[in-house]
Amino acid sequence: MVEGSARRTVTGIEGFIRDVPDFPTPGIVYKDITPLLADRDAFSAAIEAMTDPWRGRSVDYVVGTEARGFILAAPMARALGAGFVPARKAGKLPSATIAQTYGLEYGTDSLEMHTESMAPGSNVVIIDDVLATGGTALATSQLVQALGVELLGFGFLIELSFLEGRERLSGHRVHSVISVSAPDPREES
Repeated sequence: MVEGSARRTVTGIEGFIRDVPDFPTPGIVYKDITPLLADRDAFSAAIEAMTDPWRGRSVDYVVGTEARGFILAAPMARALGAGFVPARKAGKLPSATIAQTYGLEYGTDSLEMHTESMAPGSNVVIIDDVLATGGTALATSQLVQALGVELLGFGFLIELSFLEGRERLSGHRVHSVISVSAPDPREES
């Protein structure tokens, strides 16, 4: 089943997200969540909004995508009574891994997970900070599905809906707290 984004904004948290033009490469407007993370009330509100759609869904593991996905997924896992599993950049995990290469809006990258990180048949949610083109989320889903787990869906703090990443995740539940429908023309390079 495909569900739409909550499309709701937790009052005030958008104001804690800073746009940084031309980072990490020219033409990209980076969504900096560090001001949100530094404010205890905004951070708490964001975690609650990201966790709510998954309550009562028997989540066994919350997978966080490196690196900002870790920050959001770990407290969500705790709130859901689930385990936390990292999807890391290549070469960062010490045990046997599986890998997936994927395209970004500004290049390519690779993610890895430990092969023994989740029991087959477990219920899993994938969490990251931003849904842009969907490449990272899709690669992470390919990793978890290769481990034989049940993907319940995806959660994001911010969705850049104008990049249509949600379409790459069709067939899965996708929840985003904040949706950005178009880039700010003042930030165009």
